[in-house]
Parts: sequence; structure tokens; C-alpha cells
Amino acid sequence: MVQEKDLIILCGPTAVGKTAAAIELALKIGAEIISADSGQIYRGMDIGTAKPTLKERRGVPIHLIDILDPDQSFSAAEFRRLALQAIEEIQSRGKKIVIVGGTGLYLRALEMGLFEGPPRDPKIREGLENEIRENGVEALHRELQKVDPEAATLIPSKNRQRLIRALEVYRLTGKPISMHWKEHRLSTGGERLFSFKKMGLRLPKEELHQRIDTRVKLMLQQGWVEEVRPLLEKWGDDAPGLQLIGYKETVSFLRGKITLEKAVEQIKLNTRRYAKRQMTWFRRDHEIQWLDKVSLVDKVDRNFLCHRPFQRVKR
Repeated sequence: MVQEKDLIILCGPTAVGKTAAAIELALKIGAEIISADSGQIYRGMDIGTAKPTLKERRGVPIHLIDILDPDQSFSAAEFRRLALQAIEEIQSRGKKIVIVGGTGLYLRALEMGLFEGPPRDPKIREGLENEIRENGVEALHRELQKVDPEAATLIPSKNRQRLIRALEVYRLTGKPISMHWKEHRLSTGGERLFSFKKMGLRLPKEELHQRIDTRVKLMLQQGWVEEVRPLLEKWGDDAPGLQLIGYKETVSFLRGKITLEKAVEQIKLNTRRYAKRQMTWFRRDHEIQWLDKVSLVDKVDRNFLCHRPFQRVKR
């Protein structure tokens, strides 16, 4: 019988130290890790996504990193499908699982399933792509703020893929995508695919901001700009992976649109804003046990990992 304690979620804002803590925890309890990070899925994007090196992984298997090229899109539904496969594989080996990441939509999709929505409409998508080319991706975010303020607070202003999907669903159905999300939750009665134990890492705002600034500086010293240059040449400006925070600004620098100093300033600011959005998302989940220190293993109570038998929900 698989135990509920075998499925642990470790979440929190960017730069708080989730990956290192997850590796430490996995070594202690004999677990493998599933990454729920929308940047670490991409091959070749190592420095700017703070992807752990082989040495830093210390022999702990990490699933769902390095699975796509930067020109490929990836959805929460695809994450859910691959994560479910990984869970089955890890459990077949009798190992525990730590799911770590800051992409809240991925974690919700895994826990509760997703509203699938209407099929894609090529004509609507072409029109939205034209709007982006003419006015920038932020124009779509402003449009979404008008028709669906709730979704706009959850979808970053530069997340091209999710903005297009939200507006596509609205135009096809006449209802905001946030309303579809609520109806999906009601239709399932809040039933979950899995029952997790959830832990979150957090820091005071000033300390987190300092960690963000320090990490950006270190990434630049490690050769972040030189990492982006060949990716840009190979995959082009519009590659989904290069729309991520840090990569987008570095692309603007390499294209001569802004100075390096301005790019660094924007990366720090946008990363802070992203961390704030992440915390807004996670604070809504009252099941998360928040830890104030980055050293998770030193803080976690052994009893917290011992719970009633776990059963997967059948659908």
C-alpha cells in the first residue's frame, strides 16, 4: 500500500532555495524528485533557470527537466500527463516522491485535474498572434484584465501561451476562463487526484529580494549571456523558452534594444514581481505548512511525514 507520506509537495517563490532543500530532503527520506518548474523543462537553459548540476543533484533522480527544446510549448495539461507517468514509475520502484517547484498552475493541475476547454481555433490564434506582433504581448494582458481580471492576476503579462489560451477560450465560449476553472472545481466536487502533504519555503520580503539580486549577479558571472546567445541564434526571438523572465530581457540586450545594465535591472524587477505573484497564489492554499528557513530538513517534524494510508482517486 502506497502511503500518503510518499507524495510531498515543496513549493514557494523563486530564489527561496526549493531545489537544494528538496535534494536534501530526498536524500534523507529516500525519494526521487519531480520538477514542477516551467523553465527547467528546457534543454540548454541551465544557468538562467537555476537548474541543478549533476554534482548538486548528489545522485538524486530529478524528473521533468531537460525534456524540451526552447522552441517547444508546454502546458499544464502536458505537465500533468508526464508527472502522472513519473509518479507511477517512481512508485513502482518503491520510492517516495518530492514534487518541487514554483509553477502553481502545474501543481494545481496535478492535484485537481484541469478544465480542458474547447479545441484550439487557428483563426483566433492567428489574430492574437498578429496583435502581439503589432502591439506586444503585454497588450494581450491588458485585454485580459478587462474581460477576466481574476485570470489576469494569475497569468504573467509576458506569458504568451497562457494569455492566448485565456483569450481564445473567452472568445470561443463568451465566458472568462476563470469561470470555467471554478465550474470545473464544482463539477468534481473538489475531488482530488492525489492527496499530498504540502510544505512551502518562504523568507521575509527584503531577504528574498536580496537573494534574487545576488542570484542574478551570480548567473551573469557564470555566463548567462553567453548561454542565451546560441539559443537565440538557433531558435529565434519568439521561442517559448526565451519568453521566460531573464531570457526575454537578455534577448533584448543581445538584439541591441537595451543596455546590459538595463536588462539586469529589468530582470531583478520582473523576478521580484513574479515572486510576489507566486506567493499570492500559494497563500490561497491553506494546506501548505510554511517554513521560515531555507533548511527544510532541519525544520521538518518527523511526525509530519507519517500519515494515514494513501489511495489514488479513480476517475
